[in-house]
Formats: sequence, C-alpha cells, structure tokens
Amino acid sequence: MSDKKIELEDSQYPVTPNNDRRPHIPEPPPVRLVAVADVHLLAAVGRELELDFFYVDLLHFAREVSEEDVLVYRSGNFRLIFDILKPPITRDEIRPTGILVPSLSIIQQQLIDREIEFEWHRGIAPGLQQIVLQDPARNWVSIGERQEVA
Repeated sequence: MSDKKIELEDSQYPVTPNNDRRPHIPEPPPVRLVAVADVHLLAAVGRELELDFFYVDLLHFAREVSEEDVLVYRSGNFRLIFDILKPPITRDEIRPTGILVPSLSIIQQQLIDREIEFEWHRGIAPGLQQIVLQDPARNWVSIGERQEVA
C-alpha cells in the first residue's frame, strides 16, 4: 500500500448547501408490536423509571409525552399505553404482549448482562423461537425476531 496522498483542487464555483424546508420526520423505532391497534397494559405507581429502562433502553421503544397517570411508548407501528394505578392490580388475563425486535440474540445477551430472568419458547415451525418474560410492571411479554421480507 502506498503512502501517497490525494489532494483535491479548489472548486471554480462556490458550493452552498441547500436548506431543506420540509419538516424533519424521525426514523421509526426498530421495534414493532404484534397487534392490530394500540396495546393497553396496567402498571403500579412508582414503576415508571423501571418501565423506561425496560422499554426504552432495552427494547428501543420511543417514549412519548403523556398525561400524568399514563405512560406511552411508541413502536414502529403502534403505541404501548400503560395505565398507572394504585396497587393492588388485578389482571383479567395473562396473555403476553408480542414484540418484534431486529435481533433476538442481542436482546438475549442484554437480558443476561442485566440479570433479567427469561425463558425460551420454541414454536412448531422450524426457526420459530421467542423469549418470554415479565416486564417491571409484571405484564407478560413475548419477544420474537422480526423477519424482513426480501
């Protein structure tokens, strides 16, 4: 490999960048909910910081500004809305909320590093596997890997 440097000639014409007047649209979060509409879950008062850590830092949801007694996290397709209630909280069902992430192996390693308990669930179809765990509000969550259509 040679140590020669390439120098560029000065331009004959002044170059000025054009300011784009269109409003900036941020990229959507890389995570998606397996749902057909916004998902509503319950959380106890005082779990807000733990939920932020779990959904924003770990799973990369985007936090939205919301009312005082509601937490809202935005995914690439829908919103995850937590109603903040005083304990004890009674739940009508234990069906997990489905979440799709770009890389299941990265999430697995982060869960191990942060010492968060989880279980692997393998499906009937080959290659179908999910991580099942409870979020800090004790809601069940099923995390799968998003498969892009080529």
